[in-house]
Amino acid sequence: MSRVESLEEFYQRKFDWIPDNIRKEIGHFNVFPLDPFVGNKARPIPYKRRDYYKIMLVRGGSKVHYADKVVEVKKQALSFSNPMIPYKWEHLEEVSGGFFCVFNQHFFHQFGDLNQYSVFQPDGNLIFELTDAQVEEVTRLFERMLAEINSEYPHKYDLLRTLVFELIHFALKLQPVPKQDRRAKDAAQRISTLFMELLERQFPIDDNHQQVGLRSASDFARQLNIHVNHLNRAVKETSEKTTSQIIASRLMQEAKILLKHSTWPVSDIAYALGFAEPTHFNNFFKKHQHLSPLKFRNG
Repeated sequence: MSRVESLEEFYQRKFDWIPDNIRKEIGHFNVFPLDPFVGNKARPIPYKRRDYYKIMLVRGGSKVHYADKVVEVKKQALSFSNPMIPYKWEHLEEVSGGFFCVFNQHFFHQFGDLNQYSVFQPDGNLIFELTDAQVEEVTRLFERMLAEINSEYPHKYDLLRTLVFELIHFALKLQPVPKQDRRAKDAAQRISTLFMELLERQFPIDDNHQQVGLRSASDFARQLNIHVNHLNRAVKETSEKTTSQIIASRLMQEAKILLKHSTWPVSDIAYALGFAEPTHFNNFFKKHQHLSPLKFRNG
């Protein structure tokens, strides 16, 4: 069976005639219609860990696998993909059209941190079902991208960054505004936020010699220079979950990702997640998933 090429490989081959200096410039950002991936011979969009950020407008029904979740798109949707989160689209033969743009963090150097937006965060909403009117609005943004990237305007990449931010904020405004009160600004919220930042910094694991260093509430409390009871109270107050529950949930999420999207032995995954023995990891996984890591991988 031949290897499935990625979007970037496909378009790099398609645009080999472009001079190296220009290809290097547009390599940070590009935008395309989705037509090559529509119809009976639609090309699959494979998972690729080291990849660009992507924003995609898809018209038609399909399924999206990202991390350990599956989201069904009933009619049309706008999706956001982070290079740190594995994803894959299914049933694109049923799609009637759309667009996608690809870019990397360097394209936004000194223009902001993409990962601050929930659409690029592991626990954020990455898929947005759209109405027909919303599809028309998003389509106009992508069409402007296509027009700008094919123009000779010397500052076109500044405009393209602005259009990417418009897409991000368009999606963010579709989400309900969370109700906040004064407690959201107090010390408990700040401590909980710092805890979550420390937790997320340990992921994704992309090298089997890397190992999670903070695995318990006490580990995080020492890092934050506070008493573990203080940390536990702050996390419980702001999230309604215990510190241990949040840590275990994030470890499970990464375990599922590595089992499904890597070929590492289970023992290597156990080590990377900070388990002293593979049996400890097996017991942890069975407790939370009710089946062994191997059965999950082969299921």
